[in-house]
Formats: sequence, structure tokens, C-alpha cells
Amino acid sequence: MRKLELLSPAGDMERLRMAVLYGADAVYLAGTSFGMRSFAGNFTAEELPQAVAFAHSHGVKVHVTVNTMPRNDEVARLPEYLERLDEAGVDALIVADLGAFTLAGRYAPRCQRHISTQQSVSNYVSATAWYDLGAQRVVLARELSLEEIVTIRQKCPPALEIETFGHGAMCVSWSGRCLLSNYMTGRDANRGACAQPCRYEYALVEQKRPGEYFPVFEDEKGTYILNSRDMCTIDHLKDLMDAGIDCIKIEGRAKSAYYAAVVTGAYRHCIDDVAAGRPVDPVWRDEVEHVSHRIYSTGFYYGPPGQYVHSARYIRDWQICALVEQCDERGLALCSLRNKFPAGAELEVVGPDMRPFTFAAQDMTDLDGAPLDEPKTPQMKFYLPLPRQVPAWSMIRRGVDLSAK
Repeated sequence: MRKLELLSPAGDMERLRMAVLYGADAVYLAGTSFGMRSFAGNFTAEELPQAVAFAHSHGVKVHVTVNTMPRNDEVARLPEYLERLDEAGVDALIVADLGAFTLAGRYAPRCQRHISTQQSVSNYVSATAWYDLGAQRVVLARELSLEEIVTIRQKCPPALEIETFGHGAMCVSWSGRCLLSNYMTGRDANRGACAQPCRYEYALVEQKRPGEYFPVFEDEKGTYILNSRDMCTIDHLKDLMDAGIDCIKIEGRAKSAYYAAVVTGAYRHCIDDVAAGRPVDPVWRDEVEHVSHRIYSTGFYYGPPGQYVHSARYIRDWQICALVEQCDERGLALCSLRNKFPAGAELEVVGPDMRPFTFAAQDMTDLDGAPLDEPKTPQMKFYLPLPRQVPAWSMIRRGVDLSAK
């Protein structure tokens, strides 16, 4: 049984820091070009070496996405970009285009080359062909079952690493190859700019009655013809390890630092428990319910998930209130506000390698020591007494139902 590498998203420096501190083995991110998430924060040429240095100082690898399909004018700029990534100390490049793959071998020789899920690798012949060309890892198509993955593992060279998605949003199109966004909004999903029109709410218009919108119903709650659930495999990690998977990826470079931290921390502890043969501590399993998500499924691992028609809403039951910047041995925490909350509110603390615990907000003060009944100004600094000392970059959260009705 292989212990899974945990690969977490890092949309910007704050999210990278959270993923690293909360237990990722590796992070994946993008520069300002050639990545599939144009609307994540991403990293400038100046920020990227700093990100690599921070991750490496904590023993964490950095994978950079170069997985768009570049056009002629763009591919001419790739060599210089790849050289910068190589010089920055990036560990691996995630590529989809064969030309980009070839250029990466030439201009970023110190970087491993991983084949993106955009290549839709679905069989052992394709996986082995990429290995023969020089790939160290393939990120398999999301539509494969565990049984198919086992076959790929058995029939591929042992040195070829296999990565699969383990948690996060699913696309309604095969491995993300969708033209809907491009057609409707001019934003190309295959070039990092998806507008997610599959999640819009649609109505029917009759040709001779422009401006009159008729609802399309599958049932009394609405229509979900493009609806997809989020993936969650935290209850099935042993099956993934037994299948010979080397790495599972958490989707979400465009999601919040809170999401990156909480989901990474949950999977870190559960992977460690399973690998050590210990029962999974339910407190960590419960953590994935504390982030914004759609109803969970296991993707295609145990067969096609089928169409889900009961709800298209996101479940948002928790809100981050503050970030702990430092905390002394008495538990007095210097915090930075994210969302207001009143004195007396019941809150939870979750932190790096620390079990969450509940407390009531009492005796808050501003930086001058004046009492605070309710910190309100975003990013304001204030003091909050905690029951015990917690690490920096811990987060204060509150149970609040923010789900769409």
C-alpha cells in the first residue's frame, strides 16, 4: 500500500501558506500565464521564487500548471517562461500540450513533467506513451473508475507516478473540455477563463414572445440538467492507496485560503491515520463539512455518479471570522478580522495540526486596550482571549447558515 502524496491548491501567497502549514506534501499553482485558472490570484515573476522558497523551507514541493493549449503567438513566449520556472526551483510542471511538454524538457530540465488531466489519459497505453516520452507522472482523467485505475497501475511502468483528483468541484464535461463558456461569454474554459455557465439558472423563451421567460422544471425545486456534485473521497482513502495511486489532488485554486487550510488539514490527518492502520479520527472527517460545498459524491471511482436532481445549492454553514496572527502562552491572540461577530458569540478555532475546539468570545479589546463589543472593520487588529495558546495562522470561525435558499 502506497501512502498518498497530498497535493493542495495555492491560488495566491496566502492560500499557499495555508496549504503548506496545514499539511500539504506539495502545492500546485500558476504564474500569470499558461495556467487553467486565470481568475485565481496566481503568482507574478517576483512572487514565484518567494513561494518556492517558503514551500521548500517546510519540505513541500511546488508544481506549476502550464496546462493551457497555447496558440502560435503564445508558444513563442514559452521558452523564456519555462526558464524562469526552472531557475526558481519549481519541482514539477503540469502540462497538457505536446509542444509545451517538449519545450519543458528543453528549457526546464530540472523540473519533472506531469501530464495534466486536460490530456484525458484514460488507459495504460496512453499513460505508458507519455512515460516513454519522458513524463514522470500522469494525472488521470476524472471519469475513470478505481477498477480501471488498478489496471492502469498494473500495466504501466512502476516508475510512472499516478495522480488523481480526490476532492473538490467536478465538471459536467469530460475532463473539463467544455466549449459552453466560450460560446456564451467568449471566455474559453480551455484557456483558463471558464465562466461556469453550467451553474447558471436557465429559463425557456418562446420565439414569438421575446422577453417572456418560462421556467424549466424537472421537479418543483427547479432543473438541474447541468448540475454536478462535488467530489469527496476522504472516506475511501484506503481504496485509493490499495489501487496504487501515488497522489491525490484537492481541486480549488480559485477557492479561499480557509478552504485550502481546512480541506488540506482534514485529508492530512485522515491519510496519516489510514497509512498507519489507525481508525480515522471522526473530527477530521467532519472538517470537510465545514467548507462551502455542493452535496458530495465519490465521482466516478465506484461507477458513474448519475445525475443529481435534489439540489443545486452550495452548503455554507460556517464563516471565517478572524485570523490569528500571534498568540502568547496565556492564550491572548492578536487577530485580524474577516467577518464581524459580537461578544458572547460561540466560536471555533481550527489551526495547523490542532484539533478544533469551541469557546465563547469574551473580553475583546482593540490595540489600545479599549473594550470591544463587536469588531466590525475588515482587517482590523484586535485582541481575543482564547482558552489556550494556538499556532499563528489558526482561524476563528462561526456557525452561520449562508446557504442559498
